[in-house]
Formats: sequence, structure tokens, C-alpha cells
Amino acid sequence: MARLVFSLNLPSSHGFNLSPRHHQPLFFTQTGAPRFRAVRCQPNPESSEPQEKLVVDNGENSAAPKEVESSSSSSGFPETPNKDINRRVAAVTVIAALSLFVSTRLDFGISLKDLTASALPYEEALSNGKPTVVEFYADWCEVCRELAPDVYKIEQQYKDKVNFVMLNVDNTKWEQELDEFGVEGIPHFAFLDREGNEEGNVVGRLPRQYLVENVNALASGKQSIPHARAVGQYSSAEARKVHQVTDPLSHG
Repeated sequence: MARLVFSLNLPSSHGFNLSPRHHQPLFFTQTGAPRFRAVRCQPNPESSEPQEKLVVDNGENSAAPKEVESSSSSSGFPETPNKDINRRVAAVTVIAALSLFVSTRLDFGISLKDLTASALPYEEALSNGKPTVVEFYADWCEVCRELAPDVYKIEQQYKDKVNFVMLNVDNTKWEQELDEFGVEGIPHFAFLDREGNEEGNVVGRLPRQYLVENVNALASGKQSIPHARAVGQYSSAEARKVHQVTDPLSHG
């Protein structure tokens, strides 16, 4: 640490007198509580009396006093961060946040509402000459909500070859279809060929591969599907909350 130093000509027996001719440069840096001590120096060539220096010391045994520097490091203030580095860090943070958001959206953020919005109307699906997957669902169905991300990924992969239809069991419009396909639990996936004939169905929570293999069989034009009848954990269709949808074009 730096010291406060000034030179004095001190007589050997009486007081002391300042000698402006022999003043040394004054250096000062304040660092903590100072302490005072006298240091004997080489005699002044022009004076026969010994010289002493009064040193304000912070406790360190430095070899010589140091001048006060104007830089932020000696004054105790931190240096200003590099703005270019800050901008790069901010850019990387934003990109990482966007990537996480997109990944989360694709894996966990897909809802039944998203599936319904992208689904094809039932009547159109039966008339366009493509095979069809019909999912019977309800907004209150926990298994339906849980499987929504997987169904969405499969739909995005096969949407050019296979129709995907969403029918809400709470909508009284689909009473005839509920009876026709024997829907007792949801989610209920019915797999229809190009003529609209049912090839089989999968009900409830089952491995994703069951859906993938069945949809792939439909897209490939195979005569049958590998999982024609499979049942997992499901929600009972008897718990449905029926309501009449006023929009006749609604397929939800």
C-alpha cells in the first residue's frame, strides 16, 4: 500500500524546523487507519544535522512510497466491464432461452386445444380418399392431455398421408359415432382405411410406438394394423359432460 511521506529537518535537542529547501515530493494514498513512525534517512549533503522522515504507514513494510495513480485499480473502484463481452453473453442467453422455450413447447406445451385446431373436420376426412385416425377425447380427460404431445408429433409426421380428426365426447353431435365405434373409455383412437372402414382401435395410455406403428400401417396402405385392439389406462366416457355445440361445423 502507498504511504504519506514528508521530510523534516529535526535538530538533535530542540523541537524541529521545516526546511522548505529540502522537502521531498509528497505522495498520498488513503488505505485504512494510518500509523506514524519516524525513519532515519541519509544526511543532507548541505546540512550537518541528521534528517528524519515522518511516515504515515498502513502497516505494510513497503520499501518506498508510491505515487497515487489515477487508475480504478489503485483507487479501489472496479474497472468498467467490457461492453462487447456483455453483449455476447446477453445474445447467448437469449438464444438459449428461445431454444428452451421451443423445446418445451414441442415436448410439453401442446394442448388438446392445439390438436383440435389442427384437426380435420370428420365429414371432410371421410370424403378425401385418405386413411383416418379419429381420436375421441374430452377436455377433462387427464390421459388425453398427457398423450397430446405424442399425438401432435405423430400428426406432424404423417399429416400429408393420413387424416387426423378430434371428436369431443361431451358434444352431443357425436352420439351416433360414440355408439358406432363403441367408445367406453377415452382417449379412444379409431383407425380407418381409405374407405372409412375401421381397422382397429387403441384405448387409453399405451406406449407411443403403438400409435406410430398403426399410423404407419395406414399411411403405407397395408390391409391391417399391428395393434388392432389394445387397451391401457383410460378415463371413463360415462363421466362425460354433455353439451350442445351451436356451431354445426364444429368437430370439437
